[in-house]
Amino acid sequence: MPTVTTVTTVTASDGTRLAVETGEPAGGAGSPVTLVLVHGWTQDRRTWDRVVGELASPVRTVRYDLRGHGDSEPAGPESATIDRLADDLAEVIATQAPSGPVVLAGHSMGGMTIMALADRHPDLVARRVAGAAFVATSSGNMDHLTLGFPGALGRGAARLERRLAKLLVAYRRDRLPVAGPFAALGSRLLVFGKRPRKADVRSVADQLRKADPRSLGGFQNAISLHDRAAALSALAAVPTVVLAGDRDRLIPVEHAEAIAEQLPDARFVVFPGAGHMITQERCTGVAEAIGVLVTGAVADAAAAGNGSGEPAGATADGAAESPHRSRATPAST
Repeated sequence: MPTVTTVTTVTASDGTRLAVETGEPAGGAGSPVTLVLVHGWTQDRRTWDRVVGELASPVRTVRYDLRGHGDSEPAGPESATIDRLADDLAEVIATQAPSGPVVLAGHSMGGMTIMALADRHPDLVARRVAGAAFVATSSGNMDHLTLGFPGALGRGAARLERRLAKLLVAYRRDRLPVAGPFAALGSRLLVFGKRPRKADVRSVADQLRKADPRSLGGFQNAISLHDRAAALSALAAVPTVVLAGDRDRLIPVEHAEAIAEQLPDARFVVFPGAGHMITQERCTGVAEAIGVLVTGAVADAAAAGNGSGEPAGATADGAAESPHRSRATPAST
């Protein structure tokens, strides 16, 4: 979908500057809905490049680099938390999409950020959010990751991960000392499934090497403490999709199943053969699923026809009641 992009800076309430990119449909085709895309740990807004390119309908997009990632400033000693990321997301929405319905899509830690937004800013979610996509993410139980290894190997991987977090927090250089080929090999083994594109592997590795090491360590600790299953209830009336790859080593598909159980009306899709980076590996399917949410939000906005910026069918407290939700059994797209 052709877009005109603008890169700007949003200064968070604690002074941290965040790099933000907006995309407006080309040719003057306006959009009543804004799609806000939130990337995951060690990555940046480029995570969504392929998905944005595959969107079938014109829509205004906002994507940004989380603090400590990409072109944004590092997270301070006390701000490498998912709570702070949720506040950043609320501030990005306030400045870059101050009115009208928004559809949120979060990959990995980005999905956790949306859950924390629902927990910390429920009024914003009730008033503005017209759709949510949880992509390769988790609502909790992230403190015992085995990276897909069984038994003692899995327990050893969990211990190594905790040790890595401590080392990263104590690291004093601005970039990780990982050469391109080694970063690419690690990315290929850990976050991709079958037969990934070489360009995608290189992109993931480059995003990792650009991130601030101390911020990564702090957020790794925050992820291990993440527990937002209860917060999903704030999204019960929001059209939702839950997406996962069945070869995801970082966040196994069982975590997606747990989210779908909390949101029984959500569409649930599992991509066979895909790993953690389904935004690249299965970009067409991810774009299709998000596009359904956007199309529904646009239709609801047109049906409302009152210029209020609220999702159609909003109840007195602003919660959306949408006819576009559907439940699907796990399937490939």
